[in-house]
Amino acid sequence: MTGMTVSRRTGAAAVALLAATLLAGCGNEGKGSPAWTVEPSGGSASPGATTAGTATPSATASSAPSAQPGTTASAWKVFTDPAKKVSFDLPQEWIAQSVEPDKGTLPGAVKVEVKDAEGTYLATLQTGLPEAAPAACAAASKKSYVVVSSVPVELPHSGGEGTISPHVVFRVIQGYRFFGSYGITNVVGGADSKACQLQNVVRGLEGQGNYSFSDVRSLKSFAPDEKVAPAKAFDTLDQAADYVNKGSEFANVQRMLMSLEIKN
Repeated sequence: MTGMTVSRRTGAAAVALLAATLLAGCGNEGKGSPAWTVEPSGGSASPGATTAGTATPSATASSAPSAQPGTTASAWKVFTDPAKKVSFDLPQEWIAQSVEPDKGTLPGAVKVEVKDAEGTYLATLQTGLPEAAPAACAAASKKSYVVVSSVPVELPHSGGEGTISPHVVFRVIQGYRFFGSYGITNVVGGADSKACQLQNVVRGLEGQGNYSFSDVRSLKSFAPDEKVAPAKAFDTLDQAADYVNKGSEFANVQRMLMSLEIKN
Protein backbone atom coordinates (compact mmCIF):
# COMPACT_ATOMS: atom_id res chain seq x y z
CA MET A 1 0.00 0.00 0.00
CA THR A 2 1.62 3.27 -1.05
CA GLY A 3 0.79 6.82 0.08
CA MET A 4 -0.30 9.51 -2.31
CA THR A 5 -1.36 13.12 -1.64
CA VAL A 6 -2.06 15.47 -4.52
CA SER A 7 -1.82 19.16 -3.61
CA ARG A 8 -4.52 21.59 -4.65
CA ARG A 9 -1.84 23.72 -6.21
CA THR A 10 -1.17 21.19 -8.93
CA GLY A 11 -4.42 22.33 -10.57
CA ALA A 12 -6.33 20.59 -13.30
CA ALA A 13 -3.59 18.10 -14.04
CA ALA A 14 -3.79 16.80 -10.48
CA VAL A 15 -7.55 16.38 -10.72
CA ALA A 16 -7.20 14.50 -13.96
CA LEU A 17 -4.62 12.22 -12.38
CA LEU A 18 -6.91 11.65 -9.39
CA ALA A 19 -9.81 10.82 -11.69
CA ALA A 20 -7.70 8.08 -13.21
CA THR A 21 -6.84 6.84 -9.74
CA LEU A 22 -10.52 6.79 -8.79
CA LEU A 23 -11.46 4.74 -11.80
CA ALA A 24 -8.64 2.34 -11.12
CA GLY A 25 -9.70 1.92 -7.47
CA CYS A 26 -6.18 2.25 -6.14
CA GLY A 27 -5.97 2.42 -2.33
CA ASN A 28 -3.55 4.84 -0.73
CA GLU A 29 -3.22 6.94 2.40
CA GLY A 30 -4.48 10.50 2.82
CA LYS A 31 -3.62 12.56 5.86
CA GLY A 32 -2.83 16.16 6.74
CA SER A 33 -4.03 19.36 5.11
CA PRO A 34 -7.12 19.61 2.87
CA ALA A 35 -6.16 18.16 -0.50
CA TRP A 36 -7.10 15.52 -3.02
CA THR A 37 -6.13 12.34 -1.23
CA VAL A 38 -6.99 8.69 -1.13
CA GLU A 39 -7.93 7.11 2.19
CA PRO A 40 -6.12 4.21 3.86
CA SER A 41 -7.70 0.94 2.82
CA GLY A 42 -7.45 -1.52 5.74
CA GLY A 43 -37.07 26.80 12.65
CA SER A 44 -35.46 30.14 13.33
CA ALA A 45 -33.52 31.37 16.33
CA SER A 46 -31.58 34.45 17.20
CA PRO A 47 -27.84 34.23 16.55
CA GLY A 48 -27.04 34.04 20.25
CA ALA A 49 -29.63 31.48 21.33
CA THR A 50 -30.88 28.03 20.49
CA THR A 51 -33.65 25.72 21.60
CA ALA A 52 -32.65 23.50 24.53
CA GLY A 53 -29.02 24.54 24.26
CA THR A 54 -26.77 27.56 24.43
CA ALA A 55 -24.84 29.33 21.73
CA THR A 56 -22.90 32.36 22.84
CA PRO A 57 -20.68 34.75 20.90
CA SER A 58 -17.03 33.84 21.20
CA ALA A 59 -14.47 36.61 21.42
CA THR A 60 -11.74 33.98 21.24
CA ALA A 61 -13.20 31.47 18.82
CA SER A 62 -11.11 28.46 17.93
CA SER A 63 -8.55 29.29 15.29
CA ALA A 64 -9.09 27.73 11.89
CA PRO A 65 -6.83 24.87 10.76
CA SER A 66 -3.64 26.23 9.24
CA ALA A 67 -4.51 24.80 5.83
CA GLN A 68 -8.11 26.04 5.87
CA PRO A 69 -9.49 26.45 2.33
CA GLY A 70 -11.93 29.18 1.32
CA THR A 71 -13.02 32.05 3.56
CA THR A 72 -14.66 31.50 6.93
CA ALA A 73 -17.23 33.73 8.64
CA SER A 74 -15.87 36.76 10.48
CA ALA A 75 -17.91 36.23 13.69
CA TRP A 76 -18.31 32.94 15.56
CA LYS A 77 -20.13 31.69 18.66
CA VAL A 78 -19.96 28.58 20.84
CA PHE A 79 -22.76 26.04 21.23
CA THR A 80 -22.92 23.98 24.42
CA ASP A 81 -25.69 21.50 25.16
CA PRO A 82 -27.65 21.88 28.45
CA ALA A 83 -25.75 19.02 30.10
CA LYS A 84 -22.43 20.46 28.91
CA LYS A 85 -21.42 17.19 27.30
CA VAL A 86 -20.52 18.65 23.93
CA SER A 87 -19.48 22.01 22.52
CA PHE A 88 -18.44 23.40 19.17
CA ASP A 89 -17.97 26.71 17.38
CA LEU A 90 -20.24 27.86 14.54
CA PRO A 91 -20.69 31.06 12.54
CA GLN A 92 -22.63 33.74 14.40
CA GLU A 93 -25.58 33.62 11.98
CA TRP A 94 -25.94 29.83 11.97
CA ILE A 95 -28.51 28.03 14.13
CA ALA A 96 -27.72 25.12 16.48
CA GLN A 97 -30.72 23.39 18.03
CA SER A 98 -30.88 20.49 20.49
CA VAL A 99 -33.49 17.92 19.42
CA GLU A 100 -34.75 14.55 20.66
CA PRO A 101 -32.04 11.87 20.27
CA ASP A 102 -32.71 8.96 17.95
CA LYS A 103 -34.44 5.86 19.31
CA GLY A 104 -31.99 3.21 20.38
CA THR A 105 -29.27 5.62 21.47
CA LEU A 106 -27.66 5.27 24.88
CA PRO A 107 -29.01 7.11 27.96
CA GLY A 108 -27.74 10.68 28.05
CA ALA A 109 -27.23 10.83 24.29
CA VAL A 110 -27.12 14.29 22.68
CA LYS A 111 -28.47 15.29 19.27
CA VAL A 112 -27.92 18.75 17.78
CA GLU A 113 -28.94 19.96 14.33
CA VAL A 114 -27.09 22.82 12.63
CA LYS A 115 -28.63 25.07 9.96
CA ASP A 116 -27.48 28.19 8.21
CA ALA A 117 -29.06 31.66 8.61
CA GLU A 118 -31.77 30.79 6.06
CA GLY A 119 -32.67 27.56 7.88
CA THR A 120 -30.98 25.22 5.40
CA TYR A 121 -29.76 22.03 7.05
CA LEU A 122 -26.01 21.58 7.29
CA ALA A 123 -25.09 18.90 9.83
CA THR A 124 -26.15 16.79 12.81
CA LEU A 125 -24.16 15.93 15.91
CA GLN A 126 -25.38 12.69 17.52
CA THR A 127 -23.73 10.94 20.46
CA GLY A 128 -24.53 7.66 22.19
CA LEU A 129 -24.93 5.71 18.97
CA PRO A 130 -24.99 1.91 19.36
CA GLU A 131 -22.46 -0.20 17.55
CA ALA A 132 -23.80 -1.28 14.17
CA ALA A 133 -22.33 -3.94 11.91
CA PRO A 134 -21.65 -2.80 8.35
CA ALA A 135 -24.33 -3.79 5.86
CA ALA A 136 -23.53 -6.81 3.73
CA CYS A 137 -21.99 -5.69 0.45
CA ALA A 138 -21.15 -7.85 -2.54
CA ALA A 139 -17.84 -7.10 -4.19
CA ALA A 140 -19.58 -6.31 -7.47
CA SER A 141 -21.69 -3.64 -5.73
CA LYS A 142 -18.75 -1.66 -4.38
CA LYS A 143 -18.03 1.74 -5.88
CA SER A 144 -14.76 3.63 -6.18
CA TYR A 145 -14.29 6.57 -3.84
CA VAL A 146 -11.71 9.22 -3.00
CA VAL A 147 -11.04 11.47 -0.04
CA VAL A 148 -11.06 15.09 -1.19
CA SER A 149 -10.04 16.48 2.20
CA SER A 150 -8.75 14.77 5.33
CA VAL A 151 -7.55 16.63 8.44
CA PRO A 152 -6.71 14.91 11.76
CA VAL A 153 -8.59 16.06 14.85
CA GLU A 154 -8.10 15.25 18.54
CA LEU A 155 -11.22 13.53 19.87
CA PRO A 156 -11.94 10.61 22.23
CA HIS A 157 -12.14 7.36 20.30
CA SER A 158 -11.59 3.63 20.35
CA GLY A 159 -9.19 1.89 18.03
CA GLY A 160 -9.19 -1.59 16.64
CA GLU A 161 -9.36 -3.26 13.27
CA GLY A 162 -10.70 -1.06 10.50
CA THR A 163 -10.04 2.22 12.30
CA ILE A 164 -7.67 5.16 12.05
CA SER A 165 -7.30 8.23 14.24
CA PRO A 166 -10.28 10.63 13.88
CA HIS A 167 -10.24 12.85 10.80
CA VAL A 168 -12.54 15.56 9.46
CA VAL A 169 -13.13 14.39 5.90
CA PHE A 170 -14.92 15.18 2.67
CA ARG A 171 -15.28 12.05 0.56
CA VAL A 172 -16.74 11.38 -2.87
CA ILE A 173 -18.14 8.07 -4.06
CA GLN A 174 -18.74 7.32 -7.72
CA GLY A 175 -22.14 6.52 -9.27
CA TYR A 176 -24.13 8.05 -12.08
CA ARG A 177 -22.74 11.26 -10.54
CA PHE A 178 -20.07 11.92 -7.92
CA PHE A 179 -21.73 11.96 -4.48
CA GLY A 180 -20.00 13.77 -1.62
CA SER A 181 -20.33 14.10 2.14
CA TYR A 182 -18.47 15.68 5.05
CA GLY A 183 -18.09 14.50 8.62
CA ILE A 184 -15.78 13.17 11.32
CA THR A 185 -14.77 9.53 11.15
CA ASN A 186 -12.23 7.03 12.37
CA VAL A 187 -13.66 4.15 10.31
CA VAL A 188 -11.83 3.33 7.09
CA GLY A 189 -13.92 3.26 3.95
CA GLY A 190 -12.90 -0.02 2.39
CA ALA A 191 -10.11 -1.97 0.75
CA ASP A 192 -8.69 -0.75 -2.56
CA SER A 193 -10.65 2.51 -2.26
CA LYS A 194 -13.92 0.75 -3.00
CA ALA A 195 -16.98 0.63 -0.74
CA CYS A 196 -20.74 0.38 -0.67
CA GLN A 197 -21.04 2.93 2.11
CA LEU A 198 -18.71 5.43 3.77
CA GLN A 199 -19.47 5.92 7.47
CA ASN A 200 -19.18 9.37 9.05
CA VAL A 201 -18.93 7.81 12.49
CA VAL A 202 -16.34 7.75 15.26
CA ARG A 203 -16.11 4.70 17.47
CA GLY A 204 -16.34 6.16 20.94
CA LEU A 205 -14.81 5.09 24.20
CA GLU A 206 -16.12 1.95 25.86
CA GLY A 207 -19.55 2.44 27.44
CA GLN A 208 -20.12 5.83 25.77
CA GLY A 209 -21.29 4.68 22.35
CA ASN A 210 -20.26 5.98 18.96
CA TYR A 211 -20.85 9.51 17.70
CA SER A 212 -21.30 11.33 14.41
CA PHE A 213 -21.00 14.96 13.32
CA SER A 214 -21.82 15.12 9.62
CA ASP A 215 -24.33 15.98 6.92
CA VAL A 216 -25.21 12.29 6.49
CA ARG A 217 -24.11 9.48 8.76
CA SER A 218 -23.49 7.12 5.85
CA LEU A 219 -22.68 8.07 2.26
CA LYS A 220 -23.53 5.77 -0.64
CA SER A 221 -23.85 5.85 -4.40
CA PHE A 222 -27.46 6.92 -4.98
CA ALA A 223 -29.81 5.55 -7.64
CA PRO A 224 -31.25 8.06 -10.15
CA ASP A 225 -34.68 7.94 -8.47
CA GLU A 226 -33.32 8.49 -4.91
CA LYS A 227 -33.15 11.78 -3.03
CA VAL A 228 -29.52 12.78 -2.62
CA ALA A 229 -29.77 15.75 -0.24
CA PRO A 230 -28.36 16.51 2.25
CA ALA A 231 -25.44 14.72 0.62
CA LYS A 232 -23.88 16.57 -2.30
CA ALA A 233 -23.86 15.61 -5.99
CA PHE A 234 -21.35 16.74 -8.60
CA ASP A 235 -21.06 16.16 -12.33
CA THR A 236 -17.26 16.16 -12.23
CA LEU A 237 -14.42 15.78 -9.78
CA ASP A 238 -13.44 19.38 -10.55
CA GLN A 239 -16.77 20.54 -9.11
CA ALA A 240 -16.14 18.55 -5.94
CA ALA A 241 -12.65 20.06 -5.66
CA ASP A 242 -14.04 23.59 -6.08
CA TYR A 243 -16.63 22.97 -3.35
CA VAL A 244 -13.88 22.02 -0.92
CA ASN A 245 -11.08 24.33 -1.99
CA LYS A 246 -12.90 27.51 -3.00
CA GLY A 247 -16.31 27.66 -1.32
CA SER A 248 -17.06 29.28 2.03
CA GLU A 249 -19.68 26.69 3.08
CA PHE A 250 -17.19 23.87 3.42
CA ALA A 251 -14.60 26.17 4.99
CA ASN A 252 -17.12 27.07 7.70
CA VAL A 253 -18.30 23.49 8.13
CA GLN A 254 -14.77 22.17 8.41
CA ARG A 255 -13.85 24.75 11.05
CA MET A 256 -17.02 23.86 12.98
CA LEU A 257 -16.27 20.13 12.87
CA MET A 258 -12.66 20.71 13.87
CA SER A 259 -13.78 22.63 16.99
CA LEU A 260 -15.88 19.79 18.44
CA GLU A 261 -15.21 18.89 22.05
CA ILE A 262 -16.76 15.89 23.80
CA LYS A 263 -16.52 15.57 27.55
CA ASN A 264 -15.51 12.12 28.77
